[in-house]
Amino acid sequence: MPFNDDSDGFPSALKLLIAGGFGVGKTTFVGTVSEIEPLHTEELLTTASVGTDRLTGVERKSTTTVAMDFGRITISGRHVLYLFGTPGQERFWFMWDELSNGAMGAVVLADTRRLEDCFPAVDFFESRGIGFLVAVNEFDTTCRYQTDDLRDALDLKPDIPIVLCDARDRRSATGVLINLMRHLLTSRAQR
Repeated sequence: MPFNDDSDGFPSALKLLIAGGFGVGKTTFVGTVSEIEPLHTEELLTTASVGTDRLTGVERKSTTTVAMDFGRITISGRHVLYLFGTPGQERFWFMWDELSNGAMGAVVLADTRRLEDCFPAVDFFESRGIGFLVAVNEFDTTCRYQTDDLRDALDLKPDIPIVLCDARDRRSATGVLINLMRHLLTSRAQR
């Protein structure tokens, strides 16, 4: 949903969320595609998170998003995408309700080493009727799976797209956003 119409001369702002589990690459994704220096609310992991944050598969991770990441992409003089990366840990999920207010759609990033970590994001967007796709972030050390196998594992409806990406690569991450916009436009046209 646009935040405004073009009658006041300001561009229409389109809000998209980048969600998923802890350490899946949301901060990297937002930073890779943003045309501005992204806003990050990252803090160092401390011993207080021991037993709370599961570092399996992301043992070298030293920071965590505690509120959100924010980036922007100007599509044209009339359209701007605002990207909001959600925090991944359960203790920060209360932020998701606020961040999803006015969102047009979402990318759910998934890591096949910890696929179950994206279940809450899938459930969140399905329960709120927010259109989304799943983007499998292909880390160097991950196993590769067929899309149908991933769809079954995530129990996704057939109309929810699954795409592969590298959140570090601008072209790849931008392709995810293009696929999301196509999916959202197609879904709206079918209503």
